Amino acid sequence: MSLIIPEISKQIYSQDVLKVLKDRYADIGPSWVRMQMEWNNDVYSSFKDHDKYMIVIYLVKRTLDFYSRNFIKLSFGQFYEKNVVEIERFNIVEISKNLRIPKESSRRKVHELEKNGCLKRSKNKNFIDRSAYEFVKPINSLKRISRFFSLFSEYLVEEKILEKKLTSEDLQKTIEKNFSYVWKIYYDMQITMMLSYKKFFSDYESFHIYGTCVVNQHLYSQKFNEIKMNRTEFIKSTYRQDEEMRGLNAMSISDITGIPRATVVRKLNKLIKKNYLLIDNKKHYKITGHIVNKIVPLQNNVFDHLADFSCKVFNLTIL
Repeated sequence: MSLIIPEISKQIYSQDVLKVLKDRYADIGPSWVRMQMEWNNDVYSSFKDHDKYMIVIYLVKRTLDFYSRNFIKLSFGQFYEKNVVEIERFNIVEISKNLRIPKESSRRKVHELEKNGCLKRSKNKNFIDRSAYEFVKPINSLKRISRFFSLFSEYLVEEKILEKKLTSEDLQKTIEKNFSYVWKIYYDMQITMMLSYKKFFSDYESFHIYGTCVVNQHLYSQKFNEIKMNRTEFIKSTYRQDEEMRGLNAMSISDITGIPRATVVRKLNKLIKKNYLLIDNKKHYKITGHIVNKIVPLQNNVFDHLADFSCKVFNLTIL
């Protein structure tokens, strides 16, 4: 069987992908933000605690890093052949530092993960037992990412970066075939994004709630904007003070995110005090323009990771 050598000239580059992402943000951005908030909903649903899930994926990513360093590539089927994943040794100080969780909180959350059977530690080996929490396999995430990349590829074709649109089925096959490699990059991106926003908002719940309001207004703006807009133009359109723009009430936010209503109300009040959200006479919450200049640098970092991640998956598919 002859070896098929990829044609270097056919590869695409992350800087070109990033440019399209920014120039066609009105088309791509709402789908990206919605996908991320759906992932956040899954994160919270697993343990009703964002930090615990972040600890789990941080530990799993260390295993994926080990595979990558040692040139081991596992498919989706191979990676999930067993319910347990062996992880490298770790300590509480490391988790506290890398995930920005107070040391005592880190210790308590690790103990709770051990207590519910998700994390198993011994002198010689440590394991994550995926059967102990709800989202054992990221089937929903795989489908969402594949659909998003397929949509993204359509605009890359229009901008003459790709030769043809890629189907979600082909993209999912690529991800499943190269799962350990792709998921390492995916977790790198997600952990970086979550930590950036946690630092900005002080906690994950506030980011989750704010992001849900952003999704709502992104979808509203996309519905009524029929012209092509770059990221700057779309943000101005989304953050404008429009009486007709429908916000979300506290109960709807609670239903969407899974976060208890009392916590939602407390975090909403905090976001209003910071002038990140406003409340109208119908008790609907909407985003304000006050936050834009502060949050754009964080988004730029996220977009850099997204462009890199997208580029690698596209090249794996086309080469």
